[in-house]
Amino acid sequence: MVSNELQAALDAAEAAAEVIRAHYGRGIGVRIKPDTSPVTEADELAEKTIRTVLSARFPAFGFYGEESGQHGMDAEAIWIVDPIDGTKCFVRDIPFFSTQIALWRGGRPVLGVSSAPVFGELAWAEERSGAFLNGRPIRVSSIADLAQATVSTGNIKAIARSPAWLGMGRLVDLAYSTRGYGDFVHYHLLARGALEVVIESDLSIYDFAALTVIIREAGGTVTDLEGEELTLNSKSVLATNGPMHAAVCAMLSSQAHS
Repeated sequence: MVSNELQAALDAAEAAAEVIRAHYGRGIGVRIKPDTSPVTEADELAEKTIRTVLSARFPAFGFYGEESGQHGMDAEAIWIVDPIDGTKCFVRDIPFFSTQIALWRGGRPVLGVSSAPVFGELAWAEERSGAFLNGRPIRVSSIADLAQATVSTGNIKAIARSPAWLGMGRLVDLAYSTRGYGDFVHYHLLARGALEVVIESDLSIYDFAALTVIIREAGGTVTDLEGEELTLNSKSVLATNGPMHAAVCAMLSSQAHS
């Protein structure tokens, strides 16, 4: 059984998936936002659809969407939504994009849905209820040795510009393998035990709030790159299967290399 809140998020993700599938591969126009990221009609329509579903069921909740901004942020609970996380992939007909829907309550995300309608994966989790991928329970790996671990990176521009880049080089040298799956893909892989470390910077909360719940409910650990708990203002993520989290964080912490 899922809660009414999680069911609403799943239904909203499916409604958004219909919008996204209708626009994918159609060569729709792209605009560049002030932060230089791309946006399309599909992003805006999908977010509007999500908000309509969620607001109808929980009108008292706040809403923080990538495209429409913040609404009712003093509410008891806040929906955090990225209608198409990976718009750069979407506009180039690459299926590595997803819809991210999280619910934030009490200073933390408490449920998350990660829907990749073209890729064919749907992950979800709710606190104390486990994590699921395409309807099946998932769990992180038990690998505790970095020499046996696979590390995946997303956007790491901020790391490349910082003293932490030295630690990143050491991590790459010590790990069994490194990849750059990016976006939702490496979080799903981590949650189902197919890799052990995900590193990203230059993010916003709507990029990873839902995925944070999924990783934690699958048994993993998620902080920012300094090892701090995530907040609405966090800009980086270190997600691991758990055993090597502290060691990897120490390597990457800018404080450790300053």
